[in-house]
Amino acid sequence: MQYRLSADRIDGPPTAGPLTSAHFIAVEARLTDVVTSSVELQLPAWRPGRYELQHFAKNIQRFAVVDGAGQPLPFQKITKDRWLVHTNDASELTIRYNYYALLPTPNQLNAGSSFVSDTLLYVNPVNLCVYAEGRLNEPCTLELGIPDGWVVACGLQQVGNKTLRAADFYELADCPLMAAPVMQHVQYEVDETQFHVWIQGGRRTDGALTFDAYQIVRDFSLFSEKQMALYGEFPERDYHFLTLILPVAHYHGVEHRNSTVLVLGPNDEGEGLYQDLLGVASHELFHAWNIIRIRPIELLPYDFTKENYFETCFVAEGVTTYYGDLILCQSGVFDEAAYLKELQVLFKRHFENNGRAAQSLTESSWDLWLDGYEKGVPDRKVSVYHKGAIVAMILDLHIRRLTNHARSLDDVMRTMWERFGKPFVGYTLADYRAVTESFAGESLEWYYDLCIFGNLPLEFKLNEYLAWVGLQIVDEETRFDQPGGIRLMELDDELGWQQRAKWLGSNPMSRPSKKQISDKTIGKNIVAK
Repeated sequence: MQYRLSADRIDGPPTAGPLTSAHFIAVEARLTDVVTSSVELQLPAWRPGRYELQHFAKNIQRFAVVDGAGQPLPFQKITKDRWLVHTNDASELTIRYNYYALLPTPNQLNAGSSFVSDTLLYVNPVNLCVYAEGRLNEPCTLELGIPDGWVVACGLQQVGNKTLRAADFYELADCPLMAAPVMQHVQYEVDETQFHVWIQGGRRTDGALTFDAYQIVRDFSLFSEKQMALYGEFPERDYHFLTLILPVAHYHGVEHRNSTVLVLGPNDEGEGLYQDLLGVASHELFHAWNIIRIRPIELLPYDFTKENYFETCFVAEGVTTYYGDLILCQSGVFDEAAYLKELQVLFKRHFENNGRAAQSLTESSWDLWLDGYEKGVPDRKVSVYHKGAIVAMILDLHIRRLTNHARSLDDVMRTMWERFGKPFVGYTLADYRAVTESFAGESLEWYYDLCIFGNLPLEFKLNEYLAWVGLQIVDEETRFDQPGGIRLMELDDELGWQQRAKWLGSNPMSRPSKKQISDKTIGKNIVAK
């Protein structure tokens, strides 16, 4: 399929000529070598990285199909997002439609949507590119109808100033793009892998750059090196952080094959915004292995037409959430105090909101497709991000305690990469359990019954492992001078501190001096993908 995307144009007054149709993207899709009497065209109903139906077809305003000579062809809708086209013996089809690229929210866009204005074309192709049933594995080209001189940021191969190429629809759907007159572009290299940080809207109201390029290179290099050392290699030859900075508060990231989209704001927040950038960037980069390649077997391949149910989102998102901040600490980007603040926020989000929920992690993973991204009924479900990260930490500390740090969750994830990610064959829950038990050197029935399949509170078990590293959580009552709730405390335990230093890779001289970790958090709540 050959696609062309541009700002939609409408006929204006005779003196004005064509005008931009507000926030509509014009899509032209050309299908050649047609040999059948009919073709079924499908628009995806959801996007990878957010496991809920989003029904992108509701954003299409008009739709038409013509043959190679430009003659209209008959078609009809057979589902909410599927069209049956009668080819009338035509060997070539052109599908023309427009897509409303504006979210019905104050932010107008997020890390999984699309947007068009006079100064930006931002596209997640999975939102708006139809495909022909039975031809998902054929090469695709994507031409951009943008002004000369605009900068294009995308993980796809660029074969011209305005043309991109994908090996198949799966690659196209997993490679968002940004095009604008100007973008900040920061580059760094780790072990021959080229990394690109693209920043659109990255200026404060005083005109200064939102982020310092030297600081980005230093910190991003550190956490990228650490993640690559964990896995032993990087899955792609290059990687792109597509970053959109908004004037309003926002924090959202979505993973892709060799890129991620990060949407942050407000642009005047200062150091807090940079801390947000570090947190979400580290999380999304870890996904380059875990879910992009180390993928549940139920998601191989993606079926874009319906729900793709799976039980292991606690691995895909929980383990990734755990490692996102941990690696910032282990690589030296965060000091220990900063990491412990992030841990306290994690604990508060789970135990104060979902600590007594009725569902297990596997049940909540399955029900992502039902209401996983909504607040929902009180005490029904848990967050696969928050509880998933907590149980990943319990497992990591359990293996470390059993082996005196000789093995850890690092070994589990490296083996998952070697057995399932690198060959790209998909894993089952039983596969993950077998790998974890092999590195524990014992049955983990208690762990899976309590942490994964169960719904009992985890405070007691968590404190057992936190105590080993000189920490504990307490549930404090509200006082006139201090809000109550979950608080992370440091124990006066020299042996615990030594174990914590091995876990975090801390410098023994950097031990936090305060016995109590502050409520104040560095970042914001992650918008669940």
